[in-house]
Amino acid sequence: MTNLEITRHCSECGQRIAGRADKKFCNDQCRTAWHNKMHTGEYIHMKNINNILKRNRRILAELTANGRKEIRSVALSKLGFQFDYFTSTQKDRNGYLSHFCYDMGYMPVSNGVYLLKSRY
Repeated sequence: MTNLEITRHCSECGQRIAGRADKKFCNDQCRTAWHNKMHTGEYIHMKNINNILKRNRRILAELTANGRKEIRSVALSKLGFQFDYFTSTQKDRNGYLSHFCYDMGYMPVSNGVYLLKSRY
């Protein structure tokens, strides 16, 4: 070992690394394990939000497929719908705001009643 050689160790398992000067992991398994650890919390949070959005969309799609045009907020909540989660909003020409979960939407029409709609 010369004076210029630096001993490097794997960022995951600590094993000595041989090879390129910028190499951080001893093998692909350690690289994958390290990245999975670093991104687990963020991934789980995004996955949970996406699951809520998909469930909201599925609820709206099932209701409109069964011919429902309007529904009370209490009934939506009982089905597991979470009003705080939506993918976009859109104002119609009269200025009324609709919330969408992907392509399925809902718009308040009166006290506690929502109009169900599809974007397409």
